[in-house]
Amino acid sequence: MSHHLLSWLIWLPVLGAVAAVVLGHSNAQRARWIALATAIATFVLSIGLYCGYSAEAGSLQFVEKYLWLGVLNVHYHLAVDGISVALIVLTSFTTVLVLIGAWSAIEEKVHQYVACFLLLEALMIGVFCARDALLFYMFFEAMLIPMFIIIGIWGGPRRVYATIKFFLYTFFGSIFMLIGLIYLYLKTGSFDLDYLARYPLSLTEQIWLFLSFLLAFSVKVPMFPVHTWLPDAHVEAPTGGSVILAAIMLKIGGYGFLRFSLPITPDASHELAWLVIAMSLIAVVYIGFVALVQEDMKKLIAYSSISHMGFVTLGAFVAFELAREVGAGDAARLALQGSMVQMISHGFISAAMFSCVGVVYDRMHSRMIKDYGGVANTMPWFAAFMVFFAMANSGLPGTSGFVGEFMVIVASFQASPLIAATAAITLVVGAAYTLWLVKRVLFGEVANPQVAALTDINAREAIVLGGFAAATLLFGVWPAPLTELMDASLQQVVQQLMHVKV
Repeated sequence: MSHHLLSWLIWLPVLGAVAAVVLGHSNAQRARWIALATAIATFVLSIGLYCGYSAEAGSLQFVEKYLWLGVLNVHYHLAVDGISVALIVLTSFTTVLVLIGAWSAIEEKVHQYVACFLLLEALMIGVFCARDALLFYMFFEAMLIPMFIIIGIWGGPRRVYATIKFFLYTFFGSIFMLIGLIYLYLKTGSFDLDYLARYPLSLTEQIWLFLSFLLAFSVKVPMFPVHTWLPDAHVEAPTGGSVILAAIMLKIGGYGFLRFSLPITPDASHELAWLVIAMSLIAVVYIGFVALVQEDMKKLIAYSSISHMGFVTLGAFVAFELAREVGAGDAARLALQGSMVQMISHGFISAAMFSCVGVVYDRMHSRMIKDYGGVANTMPWFAAFMVFFAMANSGLPGTSGFVGEFMVIVASFQASPLIAATAAITLVVGAAYTLWLVKRVLFGEVANPQVAALTDINAREAIVLGGFAAATLLFGVWPAPLTELMDASLQQVVQQLMHVKV
């Protein structure tokens, strides 16, 4: 199986989705168990991938390559490095917890709901494995379909507006990426990412290609100013949709920068790094202040996600700035490490925060902060989890939320003390809106009779929140398994950054 492990990781969830629809059509409980069993099997396979991957080499491993469309020279080409392995494990781990979390929350068309999540898992893993640009693009675009269905069918009252906005924004950005890929194919006759990385391009060509990739990936992250679709999508999505959107789908934008912008257009990435750094700093600071005034819990956490994801793009493009400075190679690697650790950490923390909102929403059917107060008096175990995740979201040392942001700020200081100081502002603003949320929801006297009647989390909810808490604490106290997994791969990325094509 090891020769086809990546294909198993992609196609097993697809088979599970088909089984859930066919066998679970008339029995919701059967559909849930089929989906959960499939997700657990996929997670076990991803652990096998992690154990079988040689982190010291940092090279592409578990390679599968077959001719797919001979006319266009397109290959079914899969391979992973340390970055891909980390994101695949995050994807499979999160999917298991999402399906457990939605066990009783979704009561209509359950077989279709769980099938959509399994399809989404397969497509996201496909993105992280694809080494052919057209194959990547197909996985990248196909992800829109199950998420569109999840929000559009099981979402809130404004779900149609949110789905159309989500689709238009993401599809609009992707069109420019497709144009860039077509240009590269006409120029090179290949969609192979390794070949495209080696192919010489003029600076003008690189700049246009970089901008086409930027439009596609900045929408996915999302970066300022193309971020406005995300709060609407989060607010209207069911809890599971919000969790997957925040934990995995946003990461694909940052991952795309590393797979396309960096190796294919290294000179343009270096020339235009200032633009992405500026957009990232605006997201980190300005969006943090926007989060501070939100009255809807989901919308506050959505804006918080945008702010924290700013560190991912900031770290990546600070590395672009540093890579070609003499003696700054270690700082560039630190920036990329911080970016990747923040990407994984944000997946756990944001997913956990949305899960917390889902727990109280299932009981109160309200996301408005003003409807709560004193929840800690009636739900002490829930309050303990939410306070922990709030601390992690604020970047408290000892949690994974601190590690990535700290690494990016330290590396940024070598590029520019002003960049580092501006980025550090978010630690204050992030603590402000997170603690303000916790104070108003959890503490104080119980004024609302509905809050007084709340029951604490059950075993199923404790498994979900406990899983996210364990991961957040593990990588906060001991980030070595994550940094060592990606270190050699990131060192190769830094070498690519130093490569001059023109």
